[in-house]
Amino acid sequence: MTERTLVIDHLKFGYEGLFNASELYALISSWFFEKGWDWYEKINQEQVTKSGKQIQIILEPWKSASDYYQLGIRIKLHMLDVKEVEVEHQNETLHLNHGVVRITFDGFVVSDRKEKWSKSPFLWFLSYLLEHYFFQHHYGKMERWIKSDIDDLYGKIKNYLNVFKYTYQT
Repeated sequence: MTERTLVIDHLKFGYEGLFNASELYALISSWFFEKGWDWYEKINQEQVTKSGKQIQIILEPWKSASDYYQLGIRIKLHMLDVKEVEVEHQNETLHLNHGVVRITFDGFVVSDRKEKWSKSPFLWFLSYLLEHYFFQHHYGKMERWIKSDIDDLYGKIKNYLNVFKYTYQT
């Protein structure tokens, strides 16, 4: 039986102001493509209300780190009250979005990803002993890997959203 260990639990990021929703999505997807992750988009919903668009995206990319381990990230992206606005910057009119962005990151490590060691109780017990007592440094590497990848993506998103420093006028 595969064991899924949660390494990063609900790392949250919030932002309110000007942004470009399509560029934010492209930034996240290109980051995963550059790092060699496999892409899975679980939910992509948009609802139009009086206060603006409500966008919910749940991404669950994964990466096979070795024959035994697999890394996974769950990103919950909620954009609330998103309205399209026009902003003038350096004599150019930019079409941007204004609203609230909430992002939640979860990172986990999956061991025995091919379920080779769960075919019998003896193999499962042997894999448990080997993983928890003899090969702890391998799991530690996977844990550091997922932490550094989420930290890098978190920094890129934070850096991107701090780029727009325009004033919004209605």
